[in-house]
Amino acid sequence: MDSEAHEKRPPILTSSKQDIAPHIANVSEMKHYLCGCCAAFNNIAITFPIQKVLFRQQLYGIKTRDAVLQLRRDGFRNLYRGILPPLMQKTTTLALMFGLYEDLSCLLRKHISTPEFATRSLAAVLAGTTEAIFTPLERVQTLLQDHKHHDKFTNTYQAFKALKCHGIREYYRGLVPVLFRNGFSNVLFFGLRGPIKEHLPTATTHSAHLVNDFICGGLLGAMLGILFFPVNVVKTRMQSQIGGEFQSFPKVFQKIWLERDRKLTNLFRGAHLNYHRSLISWGIINATYEFLLKII
Repeated sequence: MDSEAHEKRPPILTSSKQDIAPHIANVSEMKHYLCGCCAAFNNIAITFPIQKVLFRQQLYGIKTRDAVLQLRRDGFRNLYRGILPPLMQKTTTLALMFGLYEDLSCLLRKHISTPEFATRSLAAVLAGTTEAIFTPLERVQTLLQDHKHHDKFTNTYQAFKALKCHGIREYYRGLVPVLFRNGFSNVLFFGLRGPIKEHLPTATTHSAHLVNDFICGGLLGAMLGILFFPVNVVKTRMQSQIGGEFQSFPKVFQKIWLERDRKLTNLFRGAHLNYHRSLISWGIINATYEFLLKII
């Protein structure tokens, strides 16, 4: 009897391991998505008020002081007005950005014989293009943050409903600058993240790694924020409109350029705040992502 019982135990343990293994594999495959989602949530909760000041500057070409005064007049009740769309959009798009980049990089390496740089660049562009599916959330965020629309709707649902009568295309107004920004910024972010970290002082502790990841992400975010600032200015102008003609990117850019007296300083008004916001935001995102990646 003891001999028979002893012989039956190994198959039971093996079966148990076989049942658990797929679940462990699933968690491992999804961790890049989960870490990206959590990193985005952490970032939005901290930096949303700064983003709102920047948005007002991009849209109206006003100084930081005037944008802050606008928010003060709106009151604390409206300070986090419009946070739901960016929270939904960023948690989803950053989950896709990090997760799809890793998955597509592995997939392309298996099926395409090209240099590593080309494979990862293509994966970054494809991940950025997929993120653009959620442009409607960015579109609604723009409308909710524009004080000219405060009397038209008070929440995300009402903003979505207001666009419905104009058709599905209205939700994707400003798609071209979004695609351009997402694709090329992803290529630069993933392509330069490793080399920049390699040039930082060698980290020997967990806190030092966290600081390095923050600096690496922050520097990249600040650089990309300045580089694509004019693209975001045009996107914001395009997405603040409800109904009417769908104007091309060059046409809207030319209109803004003329409105701002053909001066780069006016076109980049708010860029200094965007620099600091991007520095903080992408520092938080990269540090949170890398930290979670180590503990999950």
